[in-house]
Amino acid sequence: MLRTSLLRNTAVRHNHMILKIGTRSIATSFYDLKPLDKDGREVPFSEFKNKPVMVVNVASKCGFTKQYTDLQKLYDEYKKYGFNIIGFPCNQFKNQEPGSDEEIAHFVNTKYGITFPILKKIDVNGEKTDDVYKFLQSKTQDQGDIKWNFEKFLIDKKGNVVTRAESKITPSDLEPKLKQLLEIE
Repeated sequence: MLRTSLLRNTAVRHNHMILKIGTRSIATSFYDLKPLDKDGREVPFSEFKNKPVMVVNVASKCGFTKQYTDLQKLYDEYKKYGFNIIGFPCNQFKNQEPGSDEEIAHFVNTKYGITFPILKKIDVNGEKTDDVYKFLQSKTQDQGDIKWNFEKFLIDKKGNVVTRAESKITPSDLEPKLKQLLEIE
């Protein structure tokens, strides 16, 4: 019965499947995702095909906020190889990202000189979990909730989630894995 229901509610798009279960849908390809930027425009992740990507939930008033410096350093060092970082502001952890999307953009640009994309503020857990985080969580061994700000997901050139790193793991701790994905050194 469940199988029949899943088949009836399955949509095919761009040679990938998007499973729909009730009102929840989980993309089966990283490249099918289209989150919104701070201005409400879609950012098609198909733009990141054949490029490794780090996805991070970020916050401005967190003990880990200083990781922005490390993230920008990593981005500056490896963007020439096609590496991308995408930040998703989230206010679900002790209200540590209370600002509007515009305030967040101003903060990260003036305080940290961030040049990688910081997209629209989202939920990473619960009923309103953004599709990006539904996908990321469904593709890791630890499919549980995001535990805190600055949890990181590393996606390879084929769109596979290869690493989920908790907040205390710094971006530079992931540099050896990134070099491996970029096939350098």
